[in-house]
Amino acid sequence: MTGKTKKALTRQEQFMLRHKRHHHQITFFRALLFVSFLALWEISADLGWIDSFFFSSPSRVAVCFVTQIRTNSMLSHIGITLLETVASFFLVLFFSLAAATLLWRSPRLSEILEPYLVVLNSLPKSALAPLFIVWLGTGIKTIIVAGMSVAVFGSVISLYTGFRQADEEKITLIYTLGGKKRDAFTKVVLPGSVPTILSTAKVNIGLALVGVIIGEFLAARRGLGYLIIYGSQVFRLDMVITGIIVLCVIALLFYKTIQVLEHRIRIRFKM
Repeated sequence: MTGKTKKALTRQEQFMLRHKRHHHQITFFRALLFVSFLALWEISADLGWIDSFFFSSPSRVAVCFVTQIRTNSMLSHIGITLLETVASFFLVLFFSLAAATLLWRSPRLSEILEPYLVVLNSLPKSALAPLFIVWLGTGIKTIIVAGMSVAVFGSVISLYTGFRQADEEKITLIYTLGGKKRDAFTKVVLPGSVPTILSTAKVNIGLALVGVIIGEFLAARRGLGYLIIYGSQVFRLDMVITGIIVLCVIALLFYKTIQVLEHRIRIRFKM
């Protein structure tokens, strides 16, 4: 091994060390900020700086969570919300991919439908929830549809935009070699849009959760959204804050799961 190679390896090792050190520092400060917030919250409640009845405290939230776990009600609410969110997410992914593909294959259809998609995407989805209740009743179907309504229109627009940005020269080459539109889509457009699909999926999982909670606010007897509404109605604000914190944890886990899958896919396909 030459001296230049040793020097290059040393520089590479130094870069990796700096990168790991930076990552560890970021993790440490994130944890420090979170712990400081919890400590300040607990101290403020204990010293009377804030009213613990309205703002609760970490210790009261922990007691409420453990109590709900022991009675199995919390696990039931979490399970229902997870089921509805995952179902909404995969249905949004399926329908948005199908719709974006159809719009890409038919430019005239896309010109006709584009303003309607923009309007529907801009419409507050909470305004549609009462209609879903009248059409579908109160139940899991209504919640899933509410979850889909928040994400599906924006997802179609995002994926269709990604499909249109595919490499035109490669598509022209496919046609020149005798390929058809299907070949251009499967060999150029879809593979080239994988980053767009992954980034859209990361957004959609959060939006699906938002839509599910909106639906549970209005048309559910189970789920974290129902738990939050019920807690506010009976002035059990510990229950409300516990439900909100559990939702934050679920949203974080969903995001991290999609992020890990995205990282593995990028490594697998060298993107």
